Amino acid sequence: MQPFLSHPFDDDRLHEECGVFGVVGVSDAANFVALGLHALQHRGQEAAGIVSHDPAGGFHSVREFGYVRDNFTRASLMQTLPGPIAIGHVRYSTAGSKGATAIRDVQPFFGEFSMGGCAIAHNGNLTNAAALRRELIERGSIFQSSSDSECIIHLMARSIQKTIAERLKDALRRVEGAFSVIAMTRTKLIGVRDPLGVRPLVLGRVGDGWALSSETCGLDIIGAEFVREIEPGEMVVIEDGKVNSHRPFAPAKSRFCIFEQVYFSRPDSILGGRSVYETRRQIGVELAREAPVEADLVCPVPDSGTPAAIGYAHESGIPFGMGIIRNQYVGRTFIEPTEQIRNMGVRLKLNVNRALIAGKRVVLVDDSVVRGTTSRKIKEMILDAGAAEVHFRIASPPTAWPCFYGVDTPERSKLLAASMTENQMRDYLGVDSLRFISLDGLYRAAGEAKGRNPEAPQFCDACFSGDYPVAPADMLERGFEMKAAAE
Repeated sequence: MQPFLSHPFDDDRLHEECGVFGVVGVSDAANFVALGLHALQHRGQEAAGIVSHDPAGGFHSVREFGYVRDNFTRASLMQTLPGPIAIGHVRYSTAGSKGATAIRDVQPFFGEFSMGGCAIAHNGNLTNAAALRRELIERGSIFQSSSDSECIIHLMARSIQKTIAERLKDALRRVEGAFSVIAMTRTKLIGVRDPLGVRPLVLGRVGDGWALSSETCGLDIIGAEFVREIEPGEMVVIEDGKVNSHRPFAPAKSRFCIFEQVYFSRPDSILGGRSVYETRRQIGVELAREAPVEADLVCPVPDSGTPAAIGYAHESGIPFGMGIIRNQYVGRTFIEPTEQIRNMGVRLKLNVNRALIAGKRVVLVDDSVVRGTTSRKIKEMILDAGAAEVHFRIASPPTAWPCFYGVDTPERSKLLAASMTENQMRDYLGVDSLRFISLDGLYRAAGEAKGRNPEAPQFCDACFSGDYPVAPADMLERGFEMKAAAE
């Protein structure tokens, strides 16, 4: 199949790298995994892969470009993935190549060891992957992909431990950065989170079997019961219907990615015992308290801005309205659009509800501002529809620093907030006012009543604060300057 190209108007958004899902102890496990990946499609739309195992035929693997629904709903394909255990992965690449040759980077990755085969799927990003890769190549490893995740397989191959689980522990003790990993052997399903718990991973019960998923919405779609989150620094090994917990890393204070609450996770998921939807609605409440404005209509930039806009409207007393309608059927494209189509900008995805907007002072609520190009186009559309005023309210603090833990962000020089003050951004966007929620306000919305503890932040908020909980070794080697050096 010809690989899908990124939608040409999505380059002003932040993208999660991937989602992972695994099931053991059910008939036709791959079908459950396909459903789980479908629920996690928002975490990666570039490609997907599934590996299964059945006692009669061994390991089976399928990797495809495009949406889960376009590949893993075909009966003829799913019949090639038999067995009671399977894992899968949806991908949006941050590390690794893109384009026609990138099928080699699509996970899960597989390795055959003396004690049997193992497949792994990784959500996150390894910040010391370049150094590890050089070391492994010098010692004779031959890489098949450009993905940082393949380092884990090679580190496992060089371990002297006697079991797959122990080799995985060995490998993950060598890596730095963020990882939620799902692995499978012939009989075991394994889940691991990094010591800081930057990326999510949850455990569910499905009939007599078990499931691991990046989010609870993946459990919901297969009718699984949510049991608990895998804790930061924990490894669970599931075999013969039993879940055994291990602690392979030194204890560390959790630094879960706060942008999961703002944007990445689905609003119907539960994170840290809290509804993502409720957190986003509360962000809008905090934003209305911090940045009130006289206006006639609160309008979300769909879809991610909707819960915050509802909260803003409720707290401010300003009516809520769907002033922008999203075209649900604009997906990816097989061809590069013509320049004429490209110049239509966001109008292919969003259209203004003119009858609602005309003559109104409009508060637009969006989840973030990255480069600012999309925000400018949306503002122009609102003014063209006859709005009297346009006020932007952003449901996250200014994104001034790149993420190195599994989120596709531009380099710092291309982030609007890295070089402009809030007032300068307001003038650049050409709006009547622009306000971002404060970092303390964001923390309050996420359940931290006293706001952010600057001495020991409760979340990873590096994209806002420049406070990186794990030094990005590879990027520092390439000349990246941390906040202290830059200031």
